[in-house]
Amino acid sequence: MTAFLFRRAAAAAFFTLAILAGSAAARADDVLVAVAANFADAAQDLAALYEKSSGNKVAITTGSTGKLYAQIKAGAPFQILLSADAKTPAKLEDEQAAIAGTRFTYAIGKLALWSMDAQRIGADGAAALQADDFQHLAIANPELAPYGIAARETLQSLGLWDKLSPRIVMGENIGQTHSMVATGNAELGFVALSAVLNPKKPSGGSHWAVPQEMFKPIRQDAVLLNAGKDNQAAAAFLDFMKSPDAHALIESYGYGVE
Repeated sequence: MTAFLFRRAAAAAFFTLAILAGSAAARADDVLVAVAANFADAAQDLAALYEKSSGNKVAITTGSTGKLYAQIKAGAPFQILLSADAKTPAKLEDEQAAIAGTRFTYAIGKLALWSMDAQRIGADGAAALQADDFQHLAIANPELAPYGIAARETLQSLGLWDKLSPRIVMGENIGQTHSMVATGNAELGFVALSAVLNPKKPSGGSHWAVPQEMFKPIRQDAVLLNAGKDNQAAAAFLDFMKSPDAHALIESYGYGVE
């Protein structure tokens, strides 16, 4: 009997410690940010800068904008969304899942055609697409990712969408699309220019920065979500993203800013 009571007491103590540890972890994550996959590395650097200056902590979750939206609507406790488009934050505002008046453009995305082969893409990227020496062209799924929409618009602008459709392979998000090219599963891919110019992970190979007139601007908007309404650290993080230091970092990753 004594042994049984001891085991029960030990189990209860373990359970209590687990709850306390979980609470401590939750308190450590002062700001919960959902980040579009293309902005993941830049967001990590921004979070580090903000943490250093404020003492607050930032926890980042990345994924396709479509999936992050679904998670937010399902009740995920994110306090900020850094979207890969402008439409999703506006939609969350309309659905009263985000705080009106907090939405702004934090980055303007740029598209690149990229290959691991340093000789494949020259100054005229369209020539690389018109060649018949590749089997697979990777793009992000246009139904889930704004960069996929931009890739489709570029191919349509070049009159190549129908011709190349049989060779297209799709990633769930722009990060997955980049991996398809990096691993050799696709000889060419439309990726975020920021991934090619990433100062932490230079991509190598060859690339073509797609002219802006070939696709609609990829305005990437941020918004404060309902879960962050009373979180001063979340509001402060959004203010920080508008600062000159944050803008300089964002531009270093190949994005435009306003």
